[in-house]
Amino acid sequence: MIQAFINLIPITLAQSLIYSFVALAIMVPFRTLSLPDLTTEGSFPLGGCLAAAVLTAGLDPWSSMALAIAGGFLAGISTALIHQYFKINSLLAGILVATMIWSVNLRVMGMPNKSVRPELTAFDAISPEILLGIWPQIALLAALVGLVVLGLIAFYKSEVGLALRCVGANARLSPAIGINARLYTTVGFGLANGLAALGGAIVVQQQGYADVTMGFGILVNGLAALIIGEAIIGRSTIQRQVIAPIIGSIVYYQLISLGLSTGLHPSDLKLLTGAFVLITLGLPLLTKGRSAVSAGA
Repeated sequence: MIQAFINLIPITLAQSLIYSFVALAIMVPFRTLSLPDLTTEGSFPLGGCLAAAVLTAGLDPWSSMALAIAGGFLAGISTALIHQYFKINSLLAGILVATMIWSVNLRVMGMPNKSVRPELTAFDAISPEILLGIWPQIALLAALVGLVVLGLIAFYKSEVGLALRCVGANARLSPAIGINARLYTTVGFGLANGLAALGGAIVVQQQGYADVTMGFGILVNGLAALIIGEAIIGRSTIQRQVIAPIIGSIVYYQLISLGLSTGLHPSDLKLLTGAFVLITLGLPLLTKGRSAVSAGA
């Protein structure tokens, strides 16, 4: 069992670095804007399907990833506009957009799944040796995640980032100090889903194929990673808030590999992950309720 877990560590480490983009995408609307968003479940496969379609059509990998980010950004904007102008709850708006994206993905690829040859990917463009070993992939992915983290921290400290955080802290006060809450909410949703789409584009190039169902259940995994990361390092500063999803993703996927190495059936993982998220989110409320009852007594 121990040896099986050790053997899985590098594989799940690479996987966790890729899926940390999803955890970051969940963090932006959920923590920064105080608005839950389910569009990630659609924007992640959208990025992957767009990348696969244009790579096989002859576009270079860098442009394909830029196109994937743009597609995710538009998906996030769509959710924000539906939420704001049609007065639909952000959760429902995200579900609607993610559902429609499934049909878009089929149109984009022309089929449910599409393979991508290794020589077409960004990994091969940097060095053909990268896809031959897991540790070179981990090094490259860690560098990319590090750049994104540094970029997000710098963004949150910029004027636009401060305005975005202000909208999340108090949307009603924002217009009084000259901040367009609708605009910054739209930007936040677009940024989040652009990150998710980037993750989808990277995973397609790493695994060599795209599938319209590749985003199924990804939202719960990302939420679990975010919660674990915040439990480990907290979110008292901008740096901690941005790094928490990365740490959480690494720990979460190592826990998954530990469960698999002990004989846990893969079909049970979604059930256990959902139960974990439910308990983690509900426990503070239950504790608060018991404290109130004790105080009243």
